[in-house]
Amino acid sequence: MKNKIVWIFLILFTLLTFFISEKNFALIAILIIAVLKLLMVAFQFMELKKAHFFWRITFSLLIMIVTLTLYLLRN
Repeated sequence: MKNKIVWIFLILFTLLTFFISEKNFALIAILIIAVLKLLMVAFQFMELKKAHFFWRITFSLLIMIVTLTLYLLRN
């Protein structure tokens, strides 16, 4: 059941990304949506929610660092 809920949210976030792609705030919004989608996939489908606390925090911090770097290096 949880997989279906996550799947529905992934589809909704994808549609949301499509519809806001031409807005002024699109870059930051798309990055946030991408991070949310990545975390949902990692925790639900890759079983990161059952992993050791160290790996969950490390993965989440790495994703945040990469996202922040992408945002800061934009043109």
